[in-house]
Amino acid sequence: MRIAIVTDSTAYLTDEEVARYHISVVPIPVILDGQVYDEGVTIDSPTFYAKMRTSQSFPSTSQPPLGEVTKLYENLANEGYDTILSIHLASTISGFYNTLVGLAPTLTNVRLVPYDSHITVKLMGYLVIAAARLAAAGKSLDEILASLDKLRATMDEVFIVNDLQNLVRGGRLSNASAFIGGMLKIKPLLTFNDEDKIVAFEKVRSIKKAYKRAETIFSERIADVDYPVRCLVIHANDPEEGKRWLADLEPRFPRVAFELNEFGPVIGTHLGEKAIAIAWMADVLKVTN
Repeated sequence: MRIAIVTDSTAYLTDEEVARYHISVVPIPVILDGQVYDEGVTIDSPTFYAKMRTSQSFPSTSQPPLGEVTKLYENLANEGYDTILSIHLASTISGFYNTLVGLAPTLTNVRLVPYDSHITVKLMGYLVIAAARLAAAGKSLDEILASLDKLRATMDEVFIVNDLQNLVRGGRLSNASAFIGGMLKIKPLLTFNDEDKIVAFEKVRSIKKAYKRAETIFSERIADVDYPVRCLVIHANDPEEGKRWLADLEPRFPRVAFELNEFGPVIGTHLGEKAIAIAWMADVLKVTN
């Protein structure tokens, strides 16, 4: 069995990771002022955020053209792959996964196995890397899926946003009504709940207190885990603030592997510029072969 690994651009993998692990990436479209851009292909993060600040309309996202996705799968089949494991952003924030579930039975020359990451950003990226490493090691599809399920269960995150308007307008926030009023100087803390929906779970007055609360949650939730942890500091076009927080966290959690990552255009559309997060999971680079 030859297993190809596919994901979408919201995994925010580096070019080096894509090449090293032989991963195929489907760009997610983002729309600004009627112009459609492919994330990571025809628009990068700095350009997107600059355009968003001056755009005449609220940015939006859409699913990739199904014909292009089908062509990618067919090309992989022609390269000799008989199975495609396609790992994508949470089905609660995009319909793409469900579209692929519908597409799978129509493909006759390759087996398509869509996988719902229940998340997005580089946490999903590490699920993709894990799948690629396991496939390269000769693991079966069932073994890979079982490993992904276990890794997925270790994921957690806290997002800090300046306001909820992007999420509310985009319909991505499940409990918006409880958090809309009185947002002046309030920093909402967001996470994916047990139903994999984005929810605001706490209001904190000031960014300093928001950081402190996020750090407390992180510390409490990794206290008793029996696996190595990787933590991502993820920023929306604010690399200096991301680096500052990263530098503050690293010496306080010496056993955790930290790295800096970003919210690209698609996720930035919904979180807004200057959003920041810490997100963590079992360290894929240490627990997969």
